[in-house]
Amino acid sequence: MFSCKTASETLEWINAVIEFIEPYRFLIDAHVVNFFKDGLWEAVPKDWMDCLSKDPIQNLLSIPSGLVHDHWPASLKEFVLTLKSLSFPRHQANLFQEFPGLDMTSLNNVLAQGMNRKKKHEIEAVAAVVSSVARNIGSTRVVDVGAGQGYLAQVLSFQHGLSVYAIDACLHHGKVTDARAERVRKYYASKMRKSGLESRELSIPKTVTCQVLSANMLNNLSSSFIQGEHAKKPNVVSEIMSEQREGPHESELPSTSDVFCSSSLILAGLHACGDLSVTMLRTFLESDQVKSVISIGCCYNLLSEDDSDKASSVCGFPMSKGVKFTGFALGRSARDLACQSAERWKCLGEFAGLHNFELHAFCAAFQMVLSQYYPKLLMESPSLGRQGKALRRQQHQKILESNLSYEEPKFFSASSSTNSSKEGSRFAFACTESRDTEKKVAGSCCDIDGLSCESFGESSMNEETSSFDRFSLFLEFCHSGLNRLGLHYLSDIELHKVWEETEPFSEVELKSFAFVEDKLSWFKEEK
Repeated sequence: MFSCKTASETLEWINAVIEFIEPYRFLIDAHVVNFFKDGLWEAVPKDWMDCLSKDPIQNLLSIPSGLVHDHWPASLKEFVLTLKSLSFPRHQANLFQEFPGLDMTSLNNVLAQGMNRKKKHEIEAVAAVVSSVARNIGSTRVVDVGAGQGYLAQVLSFQHGLSVYAIDACLHHGKVTDARAERVRKYYASKMRKSGLESRELSIPKTVTCQVLSANMLNNLSSSFIQGEHAKKPNVVSEIMSEQREGPHESELPSTSDVFCSSSLILAGLHACGDLSVTMLRTFLESDQVKSVISIGCCYNLLSEDDSDKASSVCGFPMSKGVKFTGFALGRSARDLACQSAERWKCLGEFAGLHNFELHAFCAAFQMVLSQYYPKLLMESPSLGRQGKALRRQQHQKILESNLSYEEPKFFSASSSTNSSKEGSRFAFACTESRDTEKKVAGSCCDIDGLSCESFGESSMNEETSSFDRFSLFLEFCHSGLNRLGLHYLSDIELHKVWEETEPFSEVELKSFAFVEDKLSWFKEEK
């Protein structure tokens, strides 16, 4: 068992992870969309592929969770079990034990307006933790970093009575936060009047629109909040933001680190994206006034990494000197892989699991079409994109309904593919994007996370689908994909040849490869 109790034990764990995964770098750097184009199945031991290709779907869905089976090759079992032993524990903490006296009050309908159940649960828990920590360290000031539409900031202000600054890079979010806060203020003001408490001053979050570029900038902003409150003078924050808009170097921003050092504040962030979480941690280390940091990070795949051409730049990964000394790098594909959820795969179910395998197979085959007939396009790293959360929820509901009352799917014929670009197509892709190679794996045409199914149509395919049915669906997939990429259908495209080349591998090798690769998603060196 490995531990993070001390720095030396943590580094020992990290080195064990690096030593084990380096031989499998080909898996970490691979992208499933290039499965056919690059012949990726040839990189995986043949006995693994032979075994997994015959296994039931549920066995494959449980691989990322570390479950093995007796009939597997010894080397495969060792691979999976070793990865499990090196992975981070996923035990849910008991907040009431960790924070004695925690007050996790349910949000009223006014504060909860606009939140789904998941968001409401997150806000209630995080706000309660922030409030508990604030009481313990004797602080009443909180900086909500990456505040979004201000849900957390408003709960901390109105329900927990804390003084909150909500920082977000999006001006629209700031306006939404202010408008929403005003509605909530009126509600509480009305309640106070009815209770005879009109003299009590309501704490309202203050919004700041700013792109936090470094720990130094966040430190200066945090200090300015305290200075502004103490001085009761023209807004120091406005002065800093004004200077920032005029374009000074970060080091020229007015530093107030030596002022009001006795004051304290908390940095809080719910879903602080990518490098923003790293910036919060660095600010906590560098600032005397920041006494606590409470950060629930997200989008680890967007962490920046060291660039040899920009030695002076501050990157999100790695943070520790120990990992920097090893020279280990993740890369975009590995960071994307690390965002996969083993638990979601395990709970996906056979029907939805097969649905995802079909998506990957079609995307990988479509990549062959682009590679052979539109090679210049791949240099631009096109993305077919993903549809919104609402569509994903609708699709998930349809899958559940299909599981409850399954009927034989009705597939389109090949002739129907000409209508695939119309609204309501089975393959209703989101709008096309073109991303820089620094931000997207080069040559990846389909941005599918392996779980969401949102780019696929109303009904999935099952194991009994005929080769012709699958080919007709592949035709429709290609027509829709080309349409979304703004490409004309070339007269010399021979989709049947691409299908004949890829179809034998689409059912067995691809699903086996996808899960052997996904098993490596456990590794996140620094969150």
